[in-house]
Amino acid sequence: MTDRHIRRYPDLKDVPFVIATPQRGRMVVTASGAAAEALGIETGMVVADARAAFPSLHVVEDSGTLPEKILLALAEWAIRFTPVVAIDPPDGLLLDATGCTHLWKGERPYLEDIVARLAEPGYDVRVGMAGTPGMAWAVARYGGERFIVPSGEDRQAILPLPPAALRLPAETVEKLHKLGLTRIGKFIDMPRSVLRRRFGQSLPDRIDQVTGAAAEVIYPVVPVPPYQERLPCLEPVCTATAIRIAIERLLEALCTRLAEENKGLQKAILKTFRVDGKMQEITIWTYSPSCNILHLFRLFELKIATIEPDLGIELFVLEAPVVAGIPPVQESLWSLTGSRDHAAIAGLLDRIAGRGGPGIIHRYLPAEHHWPERSVKEARSLEEKPQTNWRTDRPRPAHLVPKPEPIEVTAPVPDYPPIHFRYKGELHIIRKSDGPERIEQEWWISDGLHRDYYVVEDEQGARYWIFRSGHYEGGLSKWFIHGFFA
Repeated sequence: MTDRHIRRYPDLKDVPFVIATPQRGRMVVTASGAAAEALGIETGMVVADARAAFPSLHVVEDSGTLPEKILLALAEWAIRFTPVVAIDPPDGLLLDATGCTHLWKGERPYLEDIVARLAEPGYDVRVGMAGTPGMAWAVARYGGERFIVPSGEDRQAILPLPPAALRLPAETVEKLHKLGLTRIGKFIDMPRSVLRRRFGQSLPDRIDQVTGAAAEVIYPVVPVPPYQERLPCLEPVCTATAIRIAIERLLEALCTRLAEENKGLQKAILKTFRVDGKMQEITIWTYSPSCNILHLFRLFELKIATIEPDLGIELFVLEAPVVAGIPPVQESLWSLTGSRDHAAIAGLLDRIAGRGGPGIIHRYLPAEHHWPERSVKEARSLEEKPQTNWRTDRPRPAHLVPKPEPIEVTAPVPDYPPIHFRYKGELHIIRKSDGPERIEQEWWISDGLHRDYYVVEDEQGARYWIFRSGHYEGGLSKWFIHGFFA
């Protein structure tokens, strides 16, 4: 918290200052800067006592909500490292890094990147990684230089640490120290009944959590979408007509806001919360940004039947997690290019996708690659323009197989087209052929054999794109089918 204040007011970096919060009618120190800590001013001290000893102490008053606001902001920022981030007041974050560290090529680079990114704006950070949240918390604060605990070594790592590493109340820690139990290893193997009777249930619970004997639930932060509209109901609604009216009102409010900012949604999620606590949601996608209320309502209307109101819906929430800018378009009396039909095409695609699913429509553009698998790419939107022209000097199939499939071929001599081939158990006698066309592997991307492609036509008039991989060597070459012509 003091690091954030120094970022805003750099002149306080070398000045003794504290952040204080009112508690029971008096101001209490909740955070101390490095200079104040050097003077012996610690968290929990009364501001009046601290000022009596150090009259020049600078005090920043806080209502008590600042630490949580800072942690929430940092938690939303940390989602780039893992989708599961929880706040640990008053000064910590919990990140579930399961399945994420390989993207940074290891656990140590993962943590080093987090520390470096937070240290750049001036935050002083301590990190720890272990198999349980409690063990990671302990290592980050009391583990010294060892901040990564290998799998299966949680128990050994916790033994030399002080009791405070178990996140115990201050009273419990004080009792343990009075009895000489200054290390966790001195009491971790004591009977649970003894610990519970002398120190309360929190001590055995914390031991079980840190060693993994008991599960610990963390509640991740869920960022609020910037574009969201809510519609609470005075009485639970159960009819399809009421649901339609709710959707229309939500779309009207959301689209009005988007239109004012020259934006349109490309993804919208409708969440319905029932009286029994169950939540249902339906999602729509658009191929181009849209804030057309009627068009968006028609997309939702296709899925209203999937909503089960049961005893009634008491809250509707409409979110737009994906939005994009809508460029201003000048109106014209006529169009020679047909560009004004773009919205109609996008609307048609949205309705088709709404009925059949978002994955049934694809638009492809040429890519600047010789290797056939890389020579096409899927367009991200209707507005995306090709960077290169489609190749027309050589025949190319209308349907390209994503991964070439092996075939059995009989060919007379090298560089001659095959006589026939067998594909999926069916024999195709070749009547016409054209080739070969040699296509080399792109060495700057990956290594591999060259391909000699042939366009062949069988006795039924069907045409195929087949190739031989590598040079002909005693009839041991491998053949593949890669495409079908219309």
